[in-house]
Amino acid sequence: MYGTELAEDEEERRRKRAPWGVLALVLLTGLALVRNGSGEFDVGPPQPASAAAADSQVSGGIFAGAAQPLPYALPDRVRIPSIQVDAPTIPVGLDLDGWVGAPPPEDPNLAGWFTGSVSPGEKGTAVVVGHVDNTLGPAVFYGLGALKPGNRVEVARQDGKTAVFEVYGVEVFAKNDFPGDRVYASKGSAELRVITCGGGFSKQNGYDGNVVAFARLVEVH
Repeated sequence: MYGTELAEDEEERRRKRAPWGVLALVLLTGLALVRNGSGEFDVGPPQPASAAAADSQVSGGIFAGAAQPLPYALPDRVRIPSIQVDAPTIPVGLDLDGWVGAPPPEDPNLAGWFTGSVSPGEKGTAVVVGHVDNTLGPAVFYGLGALKPGNRVEVARQDGKTAVFEVYGVEVFAKNDFPGDRVYASKGSAELRVITCGGGFSKQNGYDGNVVAFARLVEVH
């Protein structure tokens, strides 16, 4: 009986997850992006170097060094040692305007796992978002644009496992020309996208782009 209930819970969870077709419709328009960020500082957040762009030939298909995907488990915490990130995660969905919801801006050290994606470590592409700044200063993913290929992203999960991802590209995309299929589509293995605001800033419109870190699962602790 217990095993049957678990199977039913898993089926219900997967049924509630936003299907890729629906996400593609929203994301390809560039609407379902993290849009918050104040930009009110003399020195803006670091922007990705052109050398850190994700090569489509490298990122396509199943990576030879990829770890075996994990079953579903909620994420607890995200750590990115190279940019001093160590933050709890909370679930976020789409807001009423069709954007991926961000964590409360009052807490600068908080990341959000997008519940319309797989959980970090599952087969598919998991999505973690966070603010670049708020009115008081830099926030959790302020340094995201400084990541380089080979840097690690660690996601501690509620099943006691830590999914370790290796960054293979970091890019900034204009919000009005966001390549949703390239960013969110499954690559056949367990992948992660970490997203925050970036690009140019104006007081009227905020940031005009999003910084995206591309990473794949390479270890499980």
